[in-house]
Amino acid sequence: MLVKLTVLPGDGIGPEVTEQAVRVLKSVAEGFGHHLELQNKLIGGAALNAAGDPLPADTIKTCLASSAVLLGAVGSPAFDKNPGHLRPEAGLLRLRRELGAYANLRPAVFFPALEDSSPLRAEIVRGTDILIVRELLGGAYFGEPRGISEVAGTGRVAINTMKYSETEIERIARVAFELALKRKGKVLSVDKANVLECSRLWREVVTRAGKGYPSVKLAHQYVDSAAMLLVQRPAEFDVLLTENMFGDILSDQAGGVVGSLGLLASASIGGPVGLYEPVHGSAPDIAGKDIANPMGAILSAAMLLRHSLQLEAEAACIENAVTSVLNEGARTADLASKGKPAISTREMGDRVVKAVKAAAPAAMKS
Repeated sequence: MLVKLTVLPGDGIGPEVTEQAVRVLKSVAEGFGHHLELQNKLIGGAALNAAGDPLPADTIKTCLASSAVLLGAVGSPAFDKNPGHLRPEAGLLRLRRELGAYANLRPAVFFPALEDSSPLRAEIVRGTDILIVRELLGGAYFGEPRGISEVAGTGRVAINTMKYSETEIERIARVAFELALKRKGKVLSVDKANVLECSRLWREVVTRAGKGYPSVKLAHQYVDSAAMLLVQRPAEFDVLLTENMFGDILSDQAGGVVGSLGLLASASIGGPVGLYEPVHGSAPDIAGKDIANPMGAILSAAMLLRHSLQLEAEAACIENAVTSVLNEGARTADLASKGKPAISTREMGDRVVKAVKAAAPAAMKS
């Protein structure tokens, strides 16, 4: 199979972790007889520095002509004083919209080898396997009107608009229900229906959509209560469905529950081209130090194979390699126990590549 991928290394630790994910993808492609065609393009702060635009037209064009897009991270404090449309994050929001990627999938899986990394007791976190399904193109992040303006007598006033249509809610709900059919058959829809009109419509539409999936058990939870339960009983969650901002927050919390944000992958799908990126962000404070955890980027590559290319065996090969490496005791700085040695970003990539090569078909070894 010919696989055309656009790689957007981005900012901060993005280039470091993306490099390891690409190395793993190349190993899988070699082992399974696929041909990778890779193009690197600019986004975020790197694009602002080079072209004065966080998402150049050439980047959009190349992404839309690809089988899938692999992104490292965007964000840099150097642009904090820029107007909103000239911040690195604006490029990411525009890219999601250009790709039509309305469904964000964020798995939070507990690895038994990392019992010491979770802040929770082992008996609480053990067995956690959550898939957060986050609506990605609506809500307060995209709603209009928005902005900061001067109002006589009160000083500056900031406005953000949380807005959802029935169509937007129904399409993301169906994604969650379809995924639940392949898992434990449970969907927990998270909202704030006791306060927000958006959430009242959300709950109504999700309930209606759920009637088309009688084998899936649907429940509703307020977001504040869900945040508490995510810490108290994380192993009871299956598919967690929620709107844009709530999903952004809860997925980071889920990363803390399972041990590190560095482990979390994501897929943004729904449009013609899927976008895959680790959840952790650009982490500029550790950029260039070769200490970042590349597992989120590597596992995002596995999601790319599964969701955009329907290559299940190849995706599982990467996931099994990650599990094997963690079982062997390999730890980057974010996962290492106090006093225990940590390995570099590059070495973690080396070990996953080695594990992939050991597990891939004979085609790699001939």
